[in-house]
Amino acid sequence: MIGTVAIVGSPSVGKSTIFNRILGERKSIVEERRGVTRDRIYAKASWLTRDFFVIDTGGIEIENRPFQEQIRAQVEIAINEANVILFVVDGKVGLTDDDKLVASMLHKSKKPIVLAVNKIDDNDLQINIYDFYALGIGDPIPVSGAHGIGIGDVLDDIIKKLPDETEDIVDNSIKFSVIGRPNVGKSSLVNAILKQDRVIVSNIEGTTRDAIDTKFVANDREFTIIDTAGLKKKGKIFESVDKYAALRALKAIDESDVCLLVIDAEKGLIDQDKHVVGYAMDSKKAIIIVVNKWDAIDKDNNTVKEFTEKIRADYKFLDYAPIVFVSALSGQRINTLLPLIEKVYDSYTFDIKTSVLNEIIQTAQMMNESPHFNGGRVKIYYAQQVSSKPVTIALFCNEPTWMHFSYLRYIENQIRDSFELIGSPINLVCRKRK
Repeated sequence: MIGTVAIVGSPSVGKSTIFNRILGERKSIVEERRGVTRDRIYAKASWLTRDFFVIDTGGIEIENRPFQEQIRAQVEIAINEANVILFVVDGKVGLTDDDKLVASMLHKSKKPIVLAVNKIDDNDLQINIYDFYALGIGDPIPVSGAHGIGIGDVLDDIIKKLPDETEDIVDNSIKFSVIGRPNVGKSSLVNAILKQDRVIVSNIEGTTRDAIDTKFVANDREFTIIDTAGLKKKGKIFESVDKYAALRALKAIDESDVCLLVIDAEKGLIDQDKHVVGYAMDSKKAIIIVVNKWDAIDKDNNTVKEFTEKIRADYKFLDYAPIVFVSALSGQRINTLLPLIEKVYDSYTFDIKTSVLNEIIQTAQMMNESPHFNGGRVKIYYAQQVSSKPVTIALFCNEPTWMHFSYLRYIENQIRDSFELIGSPINLVCRKRK
């Protein structure tokens, strides 16, 4: 399980600067994604071969609340989400009452804490760090987010405090998550799936306090729903919880094999839907588009066709994802979901014989020669599937930079014409033949 680090502290101490430094230090960033909100508060980074999530709490929007309540709300959320807290203070300003307030809350949390004294830009300011021993958190680490000084020391300490990476227990269940913007009926859909004569094997605590993953058996096959339960408003939390719901959704996507993108039939597609499914696409996950609340729509013979065409137009590069129209409330077509998830998972884990694959590729090239691009014309000599989840195929060619994306798309379509890889992306990687 990947750990999570939250950066907390009072305003203007340099949290966002350190957040950016952690991502950029030695080009350690693995991947960075936008959540469903405008502010960039979530990223996946790496240090010393260890991956972890980072949350920047600086962008939380809270209106009409006293200053101290803002700090309290930020820290409460960070405590709830994180395995390790990076507490940032201002070395130029010195110890403040706000720092003491945050520290007292962190003490109660019992979470591992790394204390970074920021804005120590030269040696003359080093003496300022000693005031922060009064917080009782441990040895303060002098850093300069602006100049990158001490960031490596902070990361080393974070890695030491993250939970041990244990070997994953062999789990052959089909892991799927139900994702989408708020109020589209995700919870109702999960409940509807579980009520269809399922045998629940176990409830597995997730990475957050509220998340429970449910393992169950249906049709002699084992499934795991990766839950994206909403954040409960504990104590004095007044912030917009959408950002943290987004974080939980992104984690769920990372842990899933198949993602069910739920769309509200009454409201149709909005940009927020595209942000969520965009992360699933970038993460190369298998995808099913579930149009919920279909019972509430006035329909005629063309309604399904028109809705499908609209989805296909908005998700042009997601044409491999099946679309199913359901109602979690009435149970309409809920019984079709698990067989479809099985089918998509089987596509996601599909193995293609090398001989068959190369026959497809060579036939495709004879039928349609590649275009001239970047100073040359690509020629694929050999192809081999190198992994699944998703189907990943290496194309050994004369010069990878001559491969135009449209021709790569053509090759993908030829593979799809030969195999029913429904719901699963195909990852084509061009390599130069040695």
